[in-house]
Amino acid sequence: MKRFMDEDFLLNNQTAKVLYEKYAKDMPIVDFHCHLNPKEIYENKKFRNITEVWLGGDHYKWRLMRANGIEEKYITGSADDYEKFLAWAKTIPMAIGNPIYHWTHLELKRYFGIDEILNEKSAPIIWEKTNKVLKELGARDIILRSNVEIICTTDDPVDTLEYHLKLKEDKDFNVKIYPTFRPDKGVNIERETFIPWVKKLAEVCGKKIESYDEFLDALKSRAEFFHSVGCRASDHAIDDMVFADASFDEVGNIFKKALAGEKLTEIEVAKYKTYTLRFLGKVYSSLGWAMQLHINALRNNNTRMFNILGPDTGYDSINDGHIASALVKFLDSLEKENSLPKAILYSLNPKDSYVLATIMGSFQDGSVPGKMQLGAAWWFNDSKDGNLQQMKDLANLGLLSRFVGMVTDSRSFLSYARHEYFRRLLCNLIGEWVENGEYPYDLETLGRIVQGICYYNAKEYFGF
Repeated sequence: MKRFMDEDFLLNNQTAKVLYEKYAKDMPIVDFHCHLNPKEIYENKKFRNITEVWLGGDHYKWRLMRANGIEEKYITGSADDYEKFLAWAKTIPMAIGNPIYHWTHLELKRYFGIDEILNEKSAPIIWEKTNKVLKELGARDIILRSNVEIICTTDDPVDTLEYHLKLKEDKDFNVKIYPTFRPDKGVNIERETFIPWVKKLAEVCGKKIESYDEFLDALKSRAEFFHSVGCRASDHAIDDMVFADASFDEVGNIFKKALAGEKLTEIEVAKYKTYTLRFLGKVYSSLGWAMQLHINALRNNNTRMFNILGPDTGYDSINDGHIASALVKFLDSLEKENSLPKAILYSLNPKDSYVLATIMGSFQDGSVPGKMQLGAAWWFNDSKDGNLQQMKDLANLGLLSRFVGMVTDSRSFLSYARHEYFRRLLCNLIGEWVENGEYPYDLETLGRIVQGICYYNAKEYFGF
C-alpha cells in the first residue's frame, strides 16, 4: 500500500517520476485565466484566518458542505469563522474520490507545512497552525511561493484597471499581472444589466453612446486601452451558442430598441450577439489576442438561493445545449474575412470535447502552433478523470504537445497547488504511454513536451 499523498503521489510509473521531478516540478506558472482580485494582489492582502482564504468565496467547497447536510449558516451565513472551519473539517473526510480532497491536503502541505489529515479531530490544531502562518503570509507571498510568473485576471471593459497600472509600476514585485477583457454585460443585451452597463461604458469613454456604431467604437477603444496595459486575451461566457446573420443597420435598430427598454425577440437577441461577437473577434485578431469561449454552463438554477446570495455561490451546473453548428458558423464567418483570432474553446459539458477538438482542426491555419486550442478541463471537469480525459481527447484528435495547459479559473490564492496536481497527472499519462511501448523513451523530446504544456506553450501562445 502506498502512503497517502507521498512524494510519488499520482506518479505510478518510473517514467512519470523522472518527467515530473526533472521537467515539470520546478517550471514557473502562467495563470492565464483566473478570478483573483488585482487590488488584493497590489495591497498584499493579509487573511484574518484560514476560513477567509479557504472558504471566503469558494463555491466548490460550499457545494460539498451543502451535500453533507451542513446548514447554510455555517457556509455563507452568520456563524463565526471557526465554526465554519469546523463545518468544513467535518465535510472533507466525506469527499473521498473528489479532487477537492487532494487539493485541500496539497495546500496544507505546500503553504503551511502540515502533513496531518484534516478532520474533526485534527481541526483545532490545524486551525492554530494555519493561522500562525497566515500572520506572515499575504497574497503576494503566496504567489511568489507558488513560482507564478504571470497572472491574467478577469476584468470588465468598464474597469479603470487602476490596480493593474499600479502593479505595472511596482518594481518590488516581479510577477506580471495582466487584465483579461470580459465584455459579457455588453453582449448579453437581453439582461437587465445591459442598459446600466452601456451608460457606464459611456462614462468611462467620456462620450455619448446613442447608436450602435458609437457603442462598437467604445468597445474597441476599451480593448485598445486594455492592450496598452498588457492584456492579450478576451474571455466570454457563452451559455448558449447562437448564430444569426444580420446587417449592420438591422442590428443598429435592435440596439436602439434595447436602449429604449423594449423587449427583444429571441432572434433579435441572437442577431445582436452574433454581430457583436464577430466585431469583437475582428478586434482581437487585429490586436493579436486569444479569444476564450467558455460554453455550456447553466447558471443560477436555484432562484430562491439566487435571490438570497446572488450569482457564483454554487448553484450552477452543466448545460446540454447543442453548440457545433452555431460555433462553426461563427468561426467560419471570421475565417472568411481572414480575421479569425487565436481561440481557446472550452465546454463545461464533456460530451462536447470531441466536437470542439474536431471543429478546431477545421480552423488551424499554420500561422501559430496550436492556434485553435481545446481548453483545459474546466470547473466541474477539473478533476483527475476530467483532466486526463481532456488530454486524451486532445491527443487522439490533435496535438497534445501544443496544449497551453492548466487554468485555475479560481478566486483562491491557494489554488496554485492545482497546477502540481495537473502536472503529476500529465507526467503519469505520458509515462504510461512510454512504458506501454506507445511512444519511445526519448527524454529530450518528452521533456520538451512536458515543459511546453506546463509553461512555454502558454507564454509563447499569448505573446507575453
